[in-house]
Amino acid sequence: MCKCDPFWVGLALSVILVSSVWAGDGLVYGLGTQATPEEISGWDIDVGPDGAGLPPGSTTLAEGQEIYDMQCARCHGVFGEGVAGKPVLAGGIGTLGSHEPQKTVGSYWPHATTLFAYIRSSMPFDRPRSLTDQEVYAVTGYVLYLNELLEDMGAGINAQTLLQVEMPNRMGFIADPRPDVANAACMTDCLRNAPKQ
Repeated sequence: MCKCDPFWVGLALSVILVSSVWAGDGLVYGLGTQATPEEISGWDIDVGPDGAGLPPGSTTLAEGQEIYDMQCARCHGVFGEGVAGKPVLAGGIGTLGSHEPQKTVGSYWPHATTLFAYIRSSMPFDRPRSLTDQEVYAVTGYVLYLNELLEDMGAGINAQTLLQVEMPNRMGFIADPRPDVANAACMTDCLRNAPKQ
């Protein structure tokens, strides 16, 4: 326990408080640099359900199988069955209402573009963002093939074909029903249009 004079303790705390307020008052510390448009575009990789943000490119499911076998099968299994507790990717369609639901890409995910965005930003687990956009299209198509959502191994996969895939659970998600939350996704002027609290 400190036997300090309360006056000096109070004075020290006041100095710390005032200096912290001044520090946030527009002072510039000269740390870092402003991001360039090229740097920002490298991280602007989100993809919407409507395909907004999908990059150009086209490949085949056969190429997807090759990449999947080299990059994905060690964790997700040759047929998307999962290995050693890693996520199962395929199967489970129609099980969500059962006593043992299987949440897989085919049974749970609402949009094929969501799969593309996830693979692009997060896979492979030990080297995220190491796949080219072309490789991401290929793996996305092959995972959809494993779920029997695409049929022809010789078929091409690109932005247009991804948007044509009808995911079995596309209607399984609902908008937030709370009255104080806007149900429509905000894409412009979000702060100005936010509900007042």
